[in-house]
Amino acid sequence: MQYRTLGRTGVQVSSLVLGAMNFGRIGRTTQDEATAIVDAALEAGINLIDTADMYGDGESEELVGKAIAGRRDDIVLATKAGMPMGEERNHRGSSRRWLVTELDNSLRRLGVDHVDLYQIHRWDPTTSDEETLSALTDLQRAGKIRYFGSSTFPAYRIVQAQWAAREHHLSRYVTEQPSYSILQRGIESHVLPVTEQYGLGVLVWSPLASGWLSGAIREGREIATNRSAFMPQRFDTSIPANRARLDAVERLAKVADAAGLTMIQLALGFVTAHPGVTSAIIGPRTLDHLRSHLAAADTVLSADVLDAIDAIVAPGVDLAPDENYDTPPSLLDPSLRRR
Repeated sequence: MQYRTLGRTGVQVSSLVLGAMNFGRIGRTTQDEATAIVDAALEAGINLIDTADMYGDGESEELVGKAIAGRRDDIVLATKAGMPMGEERNHRGSSRRWLVTELDNSLRRLGVDHVDLYQIHRWDPTTSDEETLSALTDLQRAGKIRYFGSSTFPAYRIVQAQWAAREHHLSRYVTEQPSYSILQRGIESHVLPVTEQYGLGVLVWSPLASGWLSGAIREGREIATNRSAFMPQRFDTSIPANRARLDAVERLAKVADAAGLTMIQLALGFVTAHPGVTSAIIGPRTLDHLRSHLAAADTVLSADVLDAIDAIVAPGVDLAPDENYDTPPSLLDPSLRRR
């Protein structure tokens, strides 16, 4: 396992992060299975576990908490808040009112007295940076969080938050968690230059592109992954963006074969090769999934392989631009771009 410094924090974290989104109802992973996955991940050298309050409406945090009981001090523990937790309109977002309440809920579910990294799951356009950063700074000073970060923020909001922290003499975000893979390289043109400029640690999610780069999706095969069952449109190859992804996967498979690598090794080796990326978040549902991911822990891609990838998907290009998660709200809601 490789280790990197998480931004400017001085904390050493593994190049692979155990993501717990699939623990519980989303991935149909039981407590025994989740504990076995955590055990194997820690034994392999993974020391950062990432979850969120909204994964299974808190179920993931509960399973993680039970799985790490008795070894909390050996783990860098991260969770997130901000996505809706039910229908109540104030049980979401990044207001002081909600963050103070929901952190206590997360600590209770996790069975711990603090988390190492507390992340705002999405930028909340209804709440000022000063409000959010002030609440997070107070929670940090209270000892309930060690550091805080952002997740899937547009580049300009990352910059704005850094300036707001400086202007109001508040603690700042020290990490960003964006989506990044061979098939979705858009952050190379806007987010990664900003995170490098400000010294943020970067924990990338979906490095296997929702399973497109797992090796299970190939031309002529029925697409029957867990993700495709509840997100069928994302895998409908009659849609041009999905057709482009499948064509790229076929070409990438040849690159992997020539290099003696699995598709997972190629995909994880690619994202962790970028100097602006600290770690890649993996989200196994089973022990077999975890083992296939761990095989990439020490993968280092040669310049020739990286050049071949660039020739298939150009730097800074998203093959499925509609799946960007950091799109400004005005591009999604017409009412926000009309007087």
